[in-house]
Amino acid sequence: MISKIKTTRWDNISSPSEFILLGLSSRPEDQKPLFVLFVTIYLVTLMGNLIIILAIYSDIHLQTPMYFFLKSLSFVDICYTTVIIPKMLINFLSEAKTILYSECMTQTYFCLSFGNVDSYVLGAMAIDRYVAICKPFHYITIMSYKCCVLLLIISLTIPFLHSLLHVHLLNQLTFCASNIIHHFFCELKAMLKLSCSSTYVNEIVIKTEGLSVVMAPFMCVIISYLRILTTVLKIPSTAGKYKAFSTCGSHLTVVSLFYGSISYVYLQPLNSYTVKDRIATVIYTMLTSMLNPFIYSLRNKDLKQGLGKLIGRIKSQ
Repeated sequence: MISKIKTTRWDNISSPSEFILLGLSSRPEDQKPLFVLFVTIYLVTLMGNLIIILAIYSDIHLQTPMYFFLKSLSFVDICYTTVIIPKMLINFLSEAKTILYSECMTQTYFCLSFGNVDSYVLGAMAIDRYVAICKPFHYITIMSYKCCVLLLIISLTIPFLHSLLHVHLLNQLTFCASNIIHHFFCELKAMLKLSCSSTYVNEIVIKTEGLSVVMAPFMCVIISYLRILTTVLKIPSTAGKYKAFSTCGSHLTVVSLFYGSISYVYLQPLNSYTVKDRIATVIYTMLTSMLNPFIYSLRNKDLKQGLGKLIGRIKSQ
């Protein structure tokens, strides 16, 4: 398949006109099955997260900080997958599999942005759980609507500025070796491997600014759950401990899936990027977004009731 794809070499050209996304597989017989798989993932992601948003929006009992952030997470997940999957689907059915340079940079920017927004919203949700369990009598005062909006603004502002910096640095590189990206989207590390100029500055920024931006929400999660664990262990009854932990179960599952897969990809050296990393990327870019609605709805009684009310309204119309 690779031999059939027209490759391009550039001499002293810093901005090639297009790249070729190699995707998950180069075998022609894999393209249609992969198309069916990912169109299913995309539709389930869209429907699942949209239903969560509608259920929360339509039920007055779900107008709390926890569901405010869950609604935001669902919206971000829809945006995140929409940046990646539609282009993948087109490429599965196309022989060219090309993407314009400008489109590639735009995709890189929004992938970085929404991926980091996901991380920051998960961090905000951890803070919410900490306040709910460790400071229950001050919960309404601390987690006011103003505070929730402020946390959401921070969760949007920092990732979008962070992504702008990395895409700006990426745009300064010279791409003159190959136009084939060994990935299914314009992922930052895959793009850096194509550069024939030094990526030293890019890698330093990734390991300093990038690491600090990514670690900030992760540390919020770790510190929040350490405080939660300390508080819960002081509860005398087993039933009380179970009730406290049950409110965090869904969030912990999503956090583990998201950070586990993203750590596997980005904690490795640039030159060791392999097919396994692409598969791990599928997990944190798509599978977590698809599974979030199921994880939260199956383990949350209030959300189940909200979904039941939404379905009841739809049937009655």
